[in-house]
Amino acid sequence: MTEFKSALGALADPGVPAAALDVTGLDPAVAVAYLRGMLAIRCAEEAIGTLVEEGLAKTPCHLAIGQEAVAVGVSASLRTSDRVFGGHRSHAHLLALGGDLDGLFAEILGKASGLSRGMGGSMHLYAPEVGFHGCVPLVGATIPIAVGAALACRLDGGDAVAVSYFGDGAAEEGVFHESLNLAASQRLPVLFVCENNLYSSHLDILLRQPSDRIARFADAHAIRALTVDGNDVLAVAAAAAELVAHVRAGGGPAFLEAVTYRHRGHVGPKDDVDVGVRRTMDELTLWKRRDPIERLAAALRAAALVTGDTLEAMHAQVRARIRDARARAEAAPYPEPAALLAAVYRERR
Repeated sequence: MTEFKSALGALADPGVPAAALDVTGLDPAVAVAYLRGMLAIRCAEEAIGTLVEEGLAKTPCHLAIGQEAVAVGVSASLRTSDRVFGGHRSHAHLLALGGDLDGLFAEILGKASGLSRGMGGSMHLYAPEVGFHGCVPLVGATIPIAVGAALACRLDGGDAVAVSYFGDGAAEEGVFHESLNLAASQRLPVLFVCENNLYSSHLDILLRQPSDRIARFADAHAIRALTVDGNDVLAVAAAAAELVAHVRAGGGPAFLEAVTYRHRGHVGPKDDVDVGVRRTMDELTLWKRRDPIERLAAALRAAALVTGDTLEAMHAQVRARIRDARARAEAAPYPEPAALLAAVYRERR
């Protein structure tokens, strides 16, 4: 078998210590908002993992613990009028946009008050009121939908953009390449966001592709692209701001590759190594040293922008909010049997 050398270098090598985040000149309120946003996603997904372990969540749940900086950083440049689409691992994308926590927990428990009326589960979320227009479990399926939404944005006028989140595995789907080609040839207002966590399901990227840099496909389609440390929320936010501004100004599509790493397995709450031939507990431990939440918290403490007491209070507030959301979801009713076909067939007028 041919050995391929990483094109991402230190970004994909957890053995290289990550640089400390530089918060010099950063608005403290913005920095704290980033931290709170990532913490809320982390705690929510940990709670979802507990629901799976307890057997209360019957839907498959794909957790993005460790990848929170991508959704938070990108969402900082988005508006409710934009049209955002995710994949099978999209709790973070929804919550970073301000999606309803109660609705998310209710959906995961199959309750009528869920974001998809209890009919979709973890991988079929919908919250257009915050700009989140859906996610599905089929790998790469929402990429062409986002391109279609970008065309709609253009026809509607204004400067709204479409956003498609996907993983490195989706770059192996034909529809991904067709979508890049159409978006580029028509100069559509769409931002492609690849969360490159170096694994697709259970297989390491270098066992599947000749290079681990996904942005090379954007290069092939003459699409403006940036590759950043996806565990650095400041780097993600800066890159997203630049690319979204480019798209809004009519510059055509853009591509953001955020190199990151998920702590849990492909599906479910286990913190293990079931996701690839080369993944080991030692590798996982090294990646956890790049934890995006702790990196930002450490930088804020070092700059005296937050204190340990402030962080502890923030944790407590977030966890209390999530406990309340879980309790309300558990108490909520299931859909009535008569609702089973309500979203399938249109009522006769």
